[in-house]
Amino acid sequence: MNIQFISHLISNIGCSAIIAFFFIKIDKANIIIKSKAKSKKDIVALSFFFSLLSISGTYIGLNFNGAILNTRNMGVVAGGLLGGPYVAAITGLIAGTHRAIVNLGRETAIPCAIATIIGGFLTAYVSRFAKNKDRMFFAFLLAFVIENLSMALILLIQKDKVLAQSIVKNFYIPMVFMNSVGAAILILLVEDIIQKSELIAGNQAKLALEIANKTLPYFRKTENLSEVCKIIANSLGARATVITDTKEIIAGFSSDKTVINRSNIRSSNTRKVLKTGEVMLVIKDDDEIIEDFFYISPHIKSCIILPLKEKNDVSGTLKIFFDTAEKITEKNRYLMIGLSHLISTQMEISKVENLISLLKYSELKALQSQINPHFLFNVLNTMTSLIRTNPEKAREVTIDLSKYLRYNLDNNLKNVELIKELNQIDTYIKIEKARFGDKLNIIYDVDESLYNFQIPSLIIQPLVENSIKHGILKKRDKGFVKIIIKKIERDIEVEIEDDGIGIEQTIIDNLDKKIEENIGLKNVHQRLKLLYGEGLNITKLEQGTRIKFKILGGLKYD
Repeated sequence: MNIQFISHLISNIGCSAIIAFFFIKIDKANIIIKSKAKSKKDIVALSFFFSLLSISGTYIGLNFNGAILNTRNMGVVAGGLLGGPYVAAITGLIAGTHRAIVNLGRETAIPCAIATIIGGFLTAYVSRFAKNKDRMFFAFLLAFVIENLSMALILLIQKDKVLAQSIVKNFYIPMVFMNSVGAAILILLVEDIIQKSELIAGNQAKLALEIANKTLPYFRKTENLSEVCKIIANSLGARATVITDTKEIIAGFSSDKTVINRSNIRSSNTRKVLKTGEVMLVIKDDDEIIEDFFYISPHIKSCIILPLKEKNDVSGTLKIFFDTAEKITEKNRYLMIGLSHLISTQMEISKVENLISLLKYSELKALQSQINPHFLFNVLNTMTSLIRTNPEKAREVTIDLSKYLRYNLDNNLKNVELIKELNQIDTYIKIEKARFGDKLNIIYDVDESLYNFQIPSLIIQPLVENSIKHGILKKRDKGFVKIIIKKIERDIEVEIEDDGIGIEQTIIDNLDKKIEENIGLKNVHQRLKLLYGEGLNITKLEQGTRIKFKILGGLKYD
């Protein structure tokens, strides 16, 4: 009989493992389980799933003398160790209550229900200190303890002692051993899938960063874009890569040594992407694109066409060709979409830089606020790390970086509302907090009536960045940056104060000298002088630095 029972439990464990496998393959579920800080919605979602898993363990159980041979507690233990104490307690309560009221195996309903509920709270307690590397061991141990408790309660509560002894005698070894092993297997399965997904994400992030580092130097001139195409093709194992604008091919590379000349776009699929702005996957079986494929290389079997955008308008496409359709996996598709965003941003930056180089106002050109490449690389490295440890946070940083770059591109040499400049500062702070945590504290003291007042863009954020970089981060402990903005008659007075290590007097003395140091601070100082005739007023405090300037009611240059 024990062999029959063990065989039945193995089958049930297999069913639970399959269900858990498909659940953890859902991206959102994967992210929730990996997340250390779970929201109420996350807890409800995990509790719902593991409660269903536990209840299904009851329903697919085998009835024997009024008792049920089941895998219910396996779901409670796995859910608690993966989801945390709240998930453990909730799952135990739901699965235990269900066992008490369901019209199955009534002879052992109450003792088994009590054991499941107690098991939920016991798992909740253990999950608070169980480390990830020890979860398999604790899963086995907890299931072992809960099943033993269940057997003891059957002997204690069941009035028919002969029946109770018969149930325990037949159930003890299969239930205790198989549920313990099953709980450990569930943990092993989930952790293995998570580790593999993190490895894939880490490798993709590393590849994206490598491509970014290799291609960044080539975006300044259109003739260098062919080198960008070559780097992308070699990195992705593609047969060819092509970049177009809205009318013609502007750059390309083929591993078959095919020369891709500048020519008009003749692919209807490319024109469709230019019109819709949506990613398109095309296969050689489609007659419409055979000519386009053969023109690049006779070996090409598939292609992904990605839109390149300038602001919200499609400005071109990135076309990546492969010799098999299988190379365009879902994860590679997301990687290539990310690359298209990177190329869009870099081409837009290059366009802005080229326009600036044509300006006759050489002083304004020299003082134009630029995106610091070191800042960009630091953020990319932070994102690479977060993708492995906290994908949801990595997503937030990606969105913040996109907003930060977009603002810098859209508002160069413009006057903007004060509230927009403050929002840009807030976005920058979020990015820096992702790198340095609670070491940074920002205090705002802003007259809200000034929110719609027009000020030069990118005039406050470089000063906040300077206070953080040269003041706060050089301290051992935490620090603050205080932003005070108030109205004085028709003018606005802006004050940036920090409690960092304090600015060096030589920096203040050299503010008007052409020395290639503290460029951000000097740029703001010179821009203010050009616009208003007065620059920065910098004071070294006993602890920290105070920077003041005024935005006059009337601009000298707009």
